Amino acid sequence: MKKNVLLMAVLIAFCLTSQAQGIQQRDDDSKYATELVKVGEQAPDFKMKTAEGKTVKLSKLAKGCWTLLDFWASWCPDCRKDMPSVKRMYADFAPKGVQFVGVSFDTDAEVWKKAIAQYDLKYTQVSELKKMRESVVAQAYGVKWIPSMVLLNPEGKVVMSTVLADKMERTLYQTFAPKERPVIGTTEELSIDGSLGKLAAVIQKPSLAQGQQCPMVMLCHGFGGSKEGLMFDLIADSLCAHGIASIRFDFNGHGKSEGEFVNMTVPNEIEDAKKVYEYVRDLRYVSKVGILGHSQGGVVASMTAGDFPEDFAAVVLMAPAAVLRDDAIRGSTMGKTYDPYDDMEYVDLWGKKLGRDYIKTAFRLPIYETAAHYHGPALIIHGTADRVVPYTYGLRYHQMWKGSEYEELEKFDHGFSQNVWRASRLASDFLIKTLK
Repeated sequence: MKKNVLLMAVLIAFCLTSQAQGIQQRDDDSKYATELVKVGEQAPDFKMKTAEGKTVKLSKLAKGCWTLLDFWASWCPDCRKDMPSVKRMYADFAPKGVQFVGVSFDTDAEVWKKAIAQYDLKYTQVSELKKMRESVVAQAYGVKWIPSMVLLNPEGKVVMSTVLADKMERTLYQTFAPKERPVIGTTEELSIDGSLGKLAAVIQKPSLAQGQQCPMVMLCHGFGGSKEGLMFDLIADSLCAHGIASIRFDFNGHGKSEGEFVNMTVPNEIEDAKKVYEYVRDLRYVSKVGILGHSQGGVVASMTAGDFPEDFAAVVLMAPAAVLRDDAIRGSTMGKTYDPYDDMEYVDLWGKKLGRDYIKTAFRLPIYETAAHYHGPALIIHGTADRVVPYTYGLRYHQMWKGSEYEELEKFDHGFSQNVWRASRLASDFLIKTLK
């Protein structure tokens, strides 16, 4: 069973990754970054004045350290839109030794200075006070579009050049990620009675004094997935660092849990989630409970919260796959087509058996009707380039849950591969804010 589940996970991951790669191949870099300095090239040196009138030379300023060049202008709407992302990168990576340098194509010094103050830009800002097409540095770096960013290593060589802030942020996280996952809090492996057997679970919690309590968040994975993976690692670690415990578990027929995939349905995954909730609720150190779900796990999380509307202090849905009901009706799941009215025992889904009960129960699954009973704090995160679950399914949750928060990530796919750190951070920040 474990071998089959692993095969299924690999196949689904391959499917999602292929879609993500297809999007990345056609992202804005293919249009607007074609002339930017290339990876491996030595960065051209330059000498410019700061807003305070001091002359700085790049080779001296960036000597021996990582440097991010941010090409922008106060008159550029896309630059203003990306400014929160740039400031977030500065806050996260300047303490790690990354030098940030803003290179402006403003021509009016006072307007430029006003924008620096308005956006509270703390890092070095320089400019020739020339239009981009007349700028020496723009020609040297091949800048034809702003915002553009170039990352240099301590030897002054280009590591990344892009017009996409999320791609740069992802590169920074990957570059400065520890070789091994840091130990944050304590972890405990356990098994919990589920709908079709034992569920494999892991609790990660902060150090607590005798009698001290903390919130706990249930993390629900998607169709064919498991409790393991970078996104859940990032969320669990961030929560734990802020005094919040988490529990990850494999649904029946997935990962290390008992049961066969062919018997898995959304209703019995909801029963799994309820069993986990009942276990968590009875832990003496747990003060309140939140729930987060990705993809099909998002549907499970929303319906579980709808069934226990007073019991969950926060809900986060990441690309919630409410499309699964429509997929079953039209006879198409994960790209595999079938006749939903055929009384077949299962559908051969890329080497794995999708049971008849999954399709039958999905047909009339009251996803939004059940979820509507929940009225507490909620966040929905969805990417506009999600080809597995169109973002409109996530948007509908937001429209239904009055007072919920909604983060629409432009051109992000179903697995948030463009910048999983950003998606994970949005989720954990909301939970920290809400539960603490």
